Amino acid sequence: MTRMPVADAFALVIDAPVRFTAYDGSAAGDPDAPVKVVIKSPKAVAHLVSAPGELGLARAYVSGQLDLEDTDHYTALATLASGHKIGSLSWRDRLTVLSSLGPAAIRFVEPPPQEVGARRRLSGLRHSRGRDAVAIKHHYDVSNRFYRWVLGPSMVYTCAVFPTDETTLEEAQTEKIDLVCRKLGLRPGMRLLDVGCGWGGLVVHAVKNYGVTALGVTLSRQQAEWGAAWIEELGLDGAEVRHSDYRDVTETGFDAISSIGLTEHIGEANVDSYAADLAARLAPGGRFLNHCITRPDEDSPKIARRGFTNRYVFPDGELLGPGRVIEALERAGLEMRHEENLREHYARTLAGWCANLDAHWDEAVAEVSLGTARVWALYLAGSQLGFERNHTQLHQVLTVKPHEGGISGMPARPDWRP
Repeated sequence: MTRMPVADAFALVIDAPVRFTAYDGSAAGDPDAPVKVVIKSPKAVAHLVSAPGELGLARAYVSGQLDLEDTDHYTALATLASGHKIGSLSWRDRLTVLSSLGPAAIRFVEPPPQEVGARRRLSGLRHSRGRDAVAIKHHYDVSNRFYRWVLGPSMVYTCAVFPTDETTLEEAQTEKIDLVCRKLGLRPGMRLLDVGCGWGGLVVHAVKNYGVTALGVTLSRQQAEWGAAWIEELGLDGAEVRHSDYRDVTETGFDAISSIGLTEHIGEANVDSYAADLAARLAPGGRFLNHCITRPDEDSPKIARRGFTNRYVFPDGELLGPGRVIEALERAGLEMRHEENLREHYARTLAGWCANLDAHWDEAVAEVSLGTARVWALYLAGSQLGFERNHTQLHQVLTVKPHEGGISGMPARPDWRP
């Protein structure tokens, strides 16, 4: 069988405006294409053809067998996402491509060490406490220094809110945190519980600016240590960031509860018990705000359990439709009072994080390794694309726990600025 040039093989399975150059000296595609891909070894071909969908491309790139030349990650993903056909190729066609490239391309290639299952396996029941702790560690205990470079000084790892086109990322994160505080109706003397609190940004802001007592809990030890040190440095009384599962919080009777970016880790099977658990900790008349990434609706595709996001970024992550989230909150006895979709804001947030990572690329590679930096570059750029194209959304839902007799204690009109 006549050997197919490697660049031609890639052009066959990726029908997009891409220029390919390969280790065998071959080239294919328009030299002026906006995306330039360098295939560095036969392992890249094996990754591409052996794994389904985008996973093969990710494995080849993360492992360093495939490279980008003069192309940013967002442009590359936007182009490749609309053009690669590897997921639709039959196994016969895949074997034809591999066979034409020779035996080196057919050999099994181990996935990169950054992939869950390559070095760290998740054991136990899905969303059990022990397994959740390992999944959270995989994503959040990367490096606080690395997160600082990506997120910026705010250390807030959730969707920002941009009031104007001129608003900076840092200003938008402060606006998001303050919007949450305003929606919750925080006042001096109240008690706030923030579950999935990250590095403690909301806890610190609420205590400093609204005079509340605030407890934040996170399953990430690195986040908890950062938050505790920050609070100590500020000398802030009434603020605590605790390394804990939200289900292990013993305190109750909170005047307000916030959950910012936690529901994605809960799972479909546990969302009702999650809502009931938090509703039980809320005092009558207390408000609960849930802020999370969702699918556009229940009929939209779920996160593939064997896809890039679950294998590299959010092990066991699940996105629900916004209706399912609201249904769980209502089943728990909470009354929905306000809801908004902030997906365009998240696309802009992610663009800012992508720019931050690019600006600190060399430091990031030195801190976490080239493979891990590449995982994050793909994840951030791909997520931006997902929000822009309405594959994912960000919903902020405000509820209240009515008093006996149905009295909500809510004002006649919203008492917060939009």
